[in-house]
Amino acid sequence: MHRRRFAPRRTTPLRDPQPGPAPDAPANETSDGLAFRRPLHALAEDVQRERIFLSDVLDALGERALTTLMLVFALPNALPAPPGTSAVLGLPLLFLSAQLTTGRPPWLPAIIARRSVTREHFAALVRRTAPWLTRAEWMLQPRLAALTGPLAERVVGLLCLVLALVLFLPIPFGNIPPAIAISVIALGLLARDGTWVLIGSAIGVVSIAIV
Repeated sequence: MHRRRFAPRRTTPLRDPQPGPAPDAPANETSDGLAFRRPLHALAEDVQRERIFLSDVLDALGERALTTLMLVFALPNALPAPPGTSAVLGLPLLFLSAQLTTGRPPWLPAIIARRSVTREHFAALVRRTAPWLTRAEWMLQPRLAALTGPLAERVVGLLCLVLALVLFLPIPFGNIPPAIAISVIALGLLARDGTWVLIGSAIGVVSIAIV
């Protein structure tokens, strides 16, 4: 009998995978839509500041200041808060929503821009909202771009203006549904996620009807 001789198997070195995000990578790996968290954390950790002024937040946020400030003012109202919070935070929302509707750059009157809180209170607010933003960040991704363009921003800006008016009214617990709607819309615009803008708009319409 003749034994068959097997040639040694040729192997090829493994190639490194091509760089790039996985198809199902979360929004925080494929988009910088929530990059506003970094300057807010920087302000909260700046021990040289005794107080944080709204003008400081406006300067730190840069191009995304408008929708980010809408989120900053709306999100605390979406959580249980002391009475009168909606009256304090609702007024800036009126100005910001009107600017989103008209397509103007972010601006706050001096009487509002000079308002401030202690750095400790600002840091506590950043810590309180961080878990919610982290959960949202994993679900956000750029999609339905038509719902996040300039024209769509003006349409949802008008809706946010109406929601800000409802939020500003002294209705017990009436500030929570409009605040949730504005927060979801703002997150959708920041991350260019049209699905969230659509969901937030639906919540807004329902909250107006309920309140």
